[in-house]
Amino acid sequence: MRATPRGVAYGVPDYALCALRALEDAGFEAWVVGGWVRDALLGAPCHDVDITTSAHWREVKRVLGEKSIPVHETGTAHGTVTAVVDGKPIEITTYRVEGSYTDRRHPDEVTFVDDVSLDLARRDFTINAMAYHPERGLLDPFDGLADLGSGLIRAVGTPELRFNEDALRVLRAVRFACRLGFEVEASTQEALVRCADGLEDIALERIGQEVDGIVRTGRMGWALMAETKVLVRAVPEVGPMVGFDQRSPYHAFDVLEHTSRVCRAVEEFTGGAASPELRWAAFLHDVAKPVTFTQDETGRGHFFGHPKVGARMSEMVMRRLALPHDLVAPVRTLVRLHDHVVRPTPRSMRRTLLKFEGACPGRAASLAFALLDLKRADAVSKMPMCADYAVEIDGVERALRRELASGCVYRMRDLAVSGSDVIEATGIKPGPGVGLILKGLLSAVVNGELPNDRRTLIESMRIQ
Repeated sequence: MRATPRGVAYGVPDYALCALRALEDAGFEAWVVGGWVRDALLGAPCHDVDITTSAHWREVKRVLGEKSIPVHETGTAHGTVTAVVDGKPIEITTYRVEGSYTDRRHPDEVTFVDDVSLDLARRDFTINAMAYHPERGLLDPFDGLADLGSGLIRAVGTPELRFNEDALRVLRAVRFACRLGFEVEASTQEALVRCADGLEDIALERIGQEVDGIVRTGRMGWALMAETKVLVRAVPEVGPMVGFDQRSPYHAFDVLEHTSRVCRAVEEFTGGAASPELRWAAFLHDVAKPVTFTQDETGRGHFFGHPKVGARMSEMVMRRLALPHDLVAPVRTLVRLHDHVVRPTPRSMRRTLLKFEGACPGRAASLAFALLDLKRADAVSKMPMCADYAVEIDGVERALRRELASGCVYRMRDLAVSGSDVIEATGIKPGPGVGLILKGLLSAVVNGELPNDRRTLIESMRIQ
């Protein structure tokens, strides 16, 4: 996907044109900037529209208010307000330049200016430093269009200065490279590595947002190999994986390269549509190998317990990065079960579903399929002789689909009896004990020890 001068779909959305026209009719200059321009040039779907203008934010509020356009003061210290036209938000910011960044994240001061080129000069990368106007066309003082055409991420101005201003830009560069399938320009890449230490000054939740963004592009496999030093600074647990010789007849690669290949393989097996949970699990599935490594008397390496330890480490990493629980829990479980033995039998499928249901209620089926894709990816990323296991997983997947289609029992609600049946059959009082009995019955049905038959289950309770 490369840009051309006619790549802008000459269709700035009407709601954004409404705000832009209002400002220009009032005597101010205004341009569309940022991601909308970049994505339009690439012919990619365009979402939020940002506008930059010569008008001070107070003038923006006054002018748009006279047009009955609601305006919210969302970042006035930096000259930003948010207008809402037809229910669509538009960030509108006064042309500005920025002072020094003492905290390596926020400018110490902001100065409003009247030249859009000065405003573009403060931006991070050339592909984000372009402005567009329906009549005046494309304003591109830093050759962002050429870099789009060449597939390059290049810093505006002096790369090291850009990254020292805001260390988070180090990860933003990697995220944009991943998202767009670009390479990082050589001098920008050198500065990325030199400035990666600055991430120590960045809030962990902000780092988490960027790392999550990288993972979700589906190109973490590329990032692990091409941007290793940056990712080690963002996620220190990656460091011990680098060059770690597994000393195993089943592994042709060190832990980092194996992980990179698993990340790539899950994209292949899912047609590039792997879920965020699967992508994160591919990234972290072997994170505990360096800390669980042992060697036997022959020198062969072993990693006893690494799925269990890896599950704990995965949760620790993701919680440190302030990622949401509904992402952390399934990733932790996928990592925990990535070496779990699965067979193409109804019992094995029910047991697997039960494990996922217990850890992530309501998500067992989708996570079970994700586990099979993770296992396939893991198999083809080892020695060639291990790749046959990926084919065996096809049979397991067919068994899983059959079991789900048959209405198999793996959830409490699937049981033919309820809590009230337990109380009536056993005389137990309502409380935790009822749940324990139901849990025992569910386990018996899942393991094929009892049929899911109401009369049989009630009789079983009475006998006990």
